[in-house]
Amino acid sequence: MRWLEALVCVAVMMASAIAVDGRSDGPAPISVWLHAHNCYPDRGVGPDRLSRALAAGRGTVAIEQDLVWDRARGASVVAHETELLGIEPTLEDHFFLAVAPLLDRALAERDVRAWPRLVLHLDFKTNEPEHHAAVWALLGKYQRWLTTVPRTLAEAPQPFRMGPLLVLTENGAGQEHAFHDAVPGGERLRLFGTVPAPPTRDDLPPEARAEAAATASAGALITSGATNYRRWTNFSWAVVEQGGQRTSGDWTAADRARLDGLVQRAHSQGLWIRFYTLNGHAPNAQGWSESYNFGSAPAVAERWRAAIAAGVDFIATDQYEEFSAFRSRLTPGRP
Repeated sequence: MRWLEALVCVAVMMASAIAVDGRSDGPAPISVWLHAHNCYPDRGVGPDRLSRALAAGRGTVAIEQDLVWDRARGASVVAHETELLGIEPTLEDHFFLAVAPLLDRALAERDVRAWPRLVLHLDFKTNEPEHHAAVWALLGKYQRWLTTVPRTLAEAPQPFRMGPLLVLTENGAGQEHAFHDAVPGGERLRLFGTVPAPPTRDDLPPEARAEAAATASAGALITSGATNYRRWTNFSWAVVEQGGQRTSGDWTAADRARLDGLVQRAHSQGLWIRFYTLNGHAPNAQGWSESYNFGSAPAVAERWRAAIAAGVDFIATDQYEEFSAFRSRLTPGRP
């Protein structure tokens, strides 16, 4: 496996190419991060997910937080379902207050070459203008931690001013307007979205849609490159293996070439790339979706190995500890 170790070491060096003043011309590959899928208590299940993810990633991990606007409280809360029970924690309480000691310590240490220490992935389940405004204000409250760029009239990506926290969002309705277009020139962008997703073929039956997703060219799936605001792309595994996890068979050379081609296309366009969600386990009661389950540890290990070798920037899984240990075995000396 020496070739794999060497490949990942190159990705680590590229991701570490940050000037001493904390600026980066990125995005370069971000060095194959554990992406902690649905990292919050879901209707009371999994109250320790955030602490587990931080421990598994040893402080360097991407954290997904699904967000719903709670009109009654006037706050963004962390939840998967839009019908709230009233027990959901706010984004500030669940994430920002929990990671404050880690990020303030990172600021004091000023080791900018190790930044970002954390990536926060916001998955908005509701996209009300007041929801966007509240999240923008919350990020402003903690802007001392953020990786940012200046808001410019040109779309060309500007160098990052690195901070210990990088915040990503997707491309929900109104997000680019709220988080980019409405930001006055000269101020700083606090979070970064995905490039637009390719149009879906809703006119096709399900099997034909699955085939179309798995056979579309990398250029058809990633049609545009990075802008100052759009910095990444986000895919289900169904674009690699037809039908996704539940219908996958043996991992093949063709599958590997397909994955490699998608990663290379994203990186050539200046984008980070995420795939979700790579699990392999027996049926469980932890709230994990069976649609993401390859069905066994050996089956998911093949996909983890291939994704690491390909340089996937964010590998999403619910199996935080297992993935982190697997990655460490492939890349000795890395946390």
